[in-house]
Amino acid sequence: MAHFARHRRRYLWLAGILAFSLALLLGRSLWDHVAFHREDYPQIYTVHPQIIAVEMNTGNIERAEQVPYRVQPGDRLIERNDGQWVQRMGQVIGNPIGQNQDLLYNFDQYSGADLDLVKADQIQSYRLESPDDRQYETPQIPIAIYRKSKPTDMAELNRADRQWPLRHRLYLRFAEPLSQGKTYRLTFPGLGRDPLTFRYDPQHHWSEAIHVSQVGFHPDDPLKQGFLSLWMGNGGGLTYGDHLQFSLVDDQRDGYAIADRPLFTGRAEHRKGPQDPEDPRDRNYTQTDVYSLDFSNFRRPGRYRLCVAGVGCSWPFEIARDLWEKVFYTVARGFYHQRSGIALTAPFTDWQRPRPFHPEDTPIYQSQVSLMETNMGIGDRNVFEALQAETSTTPVPEAWGGYFDAGDWDRRIQHLEATRLMLELVEISPKITEIPLNIPESDNALPDIIDEALWNLSFYKRLQLPNGGVRGGIESTSHPKRGEASWQNTLPTYVYAPDPWSSYLYASGAAQVAWILRERNPSQAEDYQKSAIAAMNYAEAQWPQLQGADTPHQVRDARNLAAVELYRLTGDPPWHQIFLETTVFSDPAAPTMVWAKHHQRDAAFVYARLPQSQADLRVQSQAYNALIREANATLAQSDQTAFGWTKDDPYQPIGWGASFGSPKAIALVRGHVLTRDPRYRKGAIAASQFSLGANPDNLTYTTGLGLNHPQHPLILDARVQGKAPPPGIPLYGPLDAQRFPDYWQWERLRPVTFPDVSQWPTTEAYFDVFLFPAVTEFTVMQTMGPATYTWGYLAATDP
Repeated sequence: MAHFARHRRRYLWLAGILAFSLALLLGRSLWDHVAFHREDYPQIYTVHPQIIAVEMNTGNIERAEQVPYRVQPGDRLIERNDGQWVQRMGQVIGNPIGQNQDLLYNFDQYSGADLDLVKADQIQSYRLESPDDRQYETPQIPIAIYRKSKPTDMAELNRADRQWPLRHRLYLRFAEPLSQGKTYRLTFPGLGRDPLTFRYDPQHHWSEAIHVSQVGFHPDDPLKQGFLSLWMGNGGGLTYGDHLQFSLVDDQRDGYAIADRPLFTGRAEHRKGPQDPEDPRDRNYTQTDVYSLDFSNFRRPGRYRLCVAGVGCSWPFEIARDLWEKVFYTVARGFYHQRSGIALTAPFTDWQRPRPFHPEDTPIYQSQVSLMETNMGIGDRNVFEALQAETSTTPVPEAWGGYFDAGDWDRRIQHLEATRLMLELVEISPKITEIPLNIPESDNALPDIIDEALWNLSFYKRLQLPNGGVRGGIESTSHPKRGEASWQNTLPTYVYAPDPWSSYLYASGAAQVAWILRERNPSQAEDYQKSAIAAMNYAEAQWPQLQGADTPHQVRDARNLAAVELYRLTGDPPWHQIFLETTVFSDPAAPTMVWAKHHQRDAAFVYARLPQSQADLRVQSQAYNALIREANATLAQSDQTAFGWTKDDPYQPIGWGASFGSPKAIALVRGHVLTRDPRYRKGAIAASQFSLGANPDNLTYTTGLGLNHPQHPLILDARVQGKAPPPGIPLYGPLDAQRFPDYWQWERLRPVTFPDVSQWPTTEAYFDVFLFPAVTEFTVMQTMGPATYTWGYLAATDP
């Protein structure tokens, strides 16, 4: 039986993958099964008949934790620009936590030896031999070696020092190809590592080079596709040649056996080369050849692996009729996990957390500064400086609820963008209301998705003043203190003052939900209608002072959206007139959005669906045409990219909310709603593949989704508690280092990343490092809303 040195990968695995058994091991090489069991990630695999990949992970972290703080003689509390610290015997040992400072959040502990990179990069450090392959009877050294290394987390050893667990992947090219079915032994002279023995059986073992959705497909999905590609660090991209055979293999386990007979075969088709541009910037974001593995005609439900001859296999994935429902359920419940103001408890989740930011526990006061004025809104005032300068001691007992913005704890009116998308799902695909989400409101008469939308809207409704003005959210005077969980916040926290922009945005959301609730709950619909009109009237009273060439387009766009929603709801001509005066679609060539000028795609979609008798037919037709042009441009973008991903704007740089963590498919969904052209729904599936794991990292970017998902997102409550992140949170994803070369975290990563960060393909520039906001953070409106909308639409519509 083949022997393998094992190590434990620091990624937690979902339950449900069958355990290994001794009987199975006796029948087949351990490698065949290690590749599909996440607790024992393979150390060795092939990516080509002549290239063996070896993965070496270095470094272990014992997480910082909150411990009881017992004052010792000589302890000092010191104030610094980054918070309050405890100093003991001249050494900083952590942060005091809580109102009573009876807890201490200490530092991470790092252990483990580094890899000797000088020796690791030398071909003499490796020998490959075989007892049954004559080409390797005599140990052979590689003819070339390549490497890529990246951090897999970050240890904070003290205030200044960081240490990085690393994943090194080394690619050993040999002069002769391996022979299928033969056994090989790789030794490491001088590296001090145990030999690795494996059987070359690419029909069974995992390979980094095969990429496919981690979740899978519906049997009737018009697109089922994987990819073949590899970038080898300083070895560059790998070209496989055309028409390699691939196969679909059953991964269902019958006792201890795995079915081997291919159920589908096809040929890899070259999709993009390393120099082919993928957007109007003439950029290639992959830096290697990418091949399509299309099995769209295969429809049988089951659990499968996608295997390429001579290379290896993908992670397992499903073909199942409830596939998209399960994906939607996971990501939609991410909103529950972001709720503020209530405890997260069983039976609604296993990811439990005390009640945070409720005025009964955390004082919340009224500020004199509005969200609209600050850089957290659409202004230029530093939000923290503004809040500290314009404070008050007026409590706001109604200021609870909403969603935490991201990994930290502010709440902003922009979150209503995600709520709009949830409610729009109810409008365009009513079957979405049949999917339960297991939330505290599940026992009432409303569908869960509407209840989830109301959770957020009700927060801003509570922040509405008697004059109709809506306050845009809640923020503290600084980023969260190190070591404090959300329910332990000691920072001064304030409700923004009302402003017209926030009021317009709330008015559109309240009008939308009133329209949806007309038959489901008439009294609640009437209540929200009155609230929407009050908010609109407040904002309109401010409008004369806002008009002018320097009026932020976001205010004009919010006014336009609120007007069309109120017109749809009430039929009152004055709202229609405001919409017509502020719409860009009086111009037949106007796009739905232009950066820094206008963003009216949401209003266009509302107006395009109005009965013709209620609309200006010319404006309606031009809004409709703009939406279809946008959908067509998104399809063209997907066709141009190697992995089928898209952008909301073809010229957008890749980073933050414009990265790959959630699909950019809103235009495709709306195109399908308006035309029923199946190309658009198929395009939404294609645009989702990269986010769902069909990417060079073979990783979904949503916590808890798929076999291989992020473990170290910037979610402070998870980090402080030392537990896995809550499921259902789509992260930003990779960051384009060429477009953002001066981002602060690159300088920290540069010494431990190889090749240099500037040389990494953007599609592989995801670093699962906790403190990397541009990559491992997220927002409610930029990632959570679009992912829930797209995958919800696929769940609630027939292929």
